Amino acid sequence: MLILVFNHKCKIESLGGQKMKKFISILLLVMVLVTGCTNVDTSNSDSSSNLKNSEINIPMKIGVIQLVDHTSLNLIYEAFFNQMINLGYEKEQIELINANGDMVNVENAVNKLQADEVDVAVAITTPVAQYALKLADQIPVIFSAVSDPVQAGLVTDLTITDKNISGTSDAVSVKSIMNLAMIFNPQAKKVGYIYNPGEANSIVNLEKLKKYCEKHKLEIEEASIMSSADLQTATAVLASKVDFIFVANDNTVAEAMQVVASEALKAGLQVYVGADSMVMDGGFATVGINYEDLGIETANMVDAVLKGEDIMDMPVKVFDDDLFIYVNKNTAEALGVDIPEEILLNDKYVEISR
Repeated sequence: MLILVFNHKCKIESLGGQKMKKFISILLLVMVLVTGCTNVDTSNSDSSSNLKNSEINIPMKIGVIQLVDHTSLNLIYEAFFNQMINLGYEKEQIELINANGDMVNVENAVNKLQADEVDVAVAITTPVAQYALKLADQIPVIFSAVSDPVQAGLVTDLTITDKNISGTSDAVSVKSIMNLAMIFNPQAKKVGYIYNPGEANSIVNLEKLKKYCEKHKLEIEEASIMSSADLQTATAVLASKVDFIFVANDNTVAEAMQVVASEALKAGLQVYVGADSMVMDGGFATVGINYEDLGIETANMVDAVLKGEDIMDMPVKVFDDDLFIYVNKNTAEALGVDIPEEILLNDKYVEISR
């Protein structure tokens, strides 16, 4: 860079005409040269700055794995997606992988998110979260719809999230649901429970049911299934042995909830379920959370992680209060069941017609 230093004692005005013209010509030439040098340096500086900013503003990538396509999980993902958009993220930043109920697909999806180096992985349901735990060494993981994260081995404690994984829990209030069932069936002696023993959340809820039934002198008739294809037969056989049926938030059952509802209706039995979405699919009733709230809070946690919050400072969000009573009006009418006034007048009563 050329620097001109003028001596304040120099008397330019004393120069003659020709000398003055020559001096001005030289001065103008120097200014052009100086300006040219300055422009080159500024251009290089801007280019470097723009490159750096481009690197900083690379969009965050969020990978989502959903176990299977059914109403409960769809509600969660839709609420999650909409909340992420509300928080300012673009739809192109969010990749959804549906495993279609196949654990091989879940494992492949986990490997894909690892290869893609996503900034946050979202695991919807307990089985997916257990597979996604392997990502936590490198990538923060936020789970959703996990009934018992401690029992599933995802966290040390609901308040101790020291494995780079946390999330939202849809803990089923078995006690509240069974209390509701006994209001409608005060003379009941035996409850039927349908579940996939391969789902940790279903085993957790079975243990809760056993404790309740032991205390209230009820018998349990279990019907285990391995796939949704087993549901029609399992429900038909169970219906001939019990006073009502209880299904928690088992994903295998939820995938074909309408099959269970149809078979139970033929037998004139009520089916109590673990999620509002399962009531939408024909179940008789439940006491539980709004699954859209679960999806929204999952998105809020993902947003917090992307903005730099440490997962160790993010305890599991358990939705175990502010519960609603959901009853399917159409199913109630088909069964000829009248809703007691104590339920109709409850400010948490929600009537579903579909």
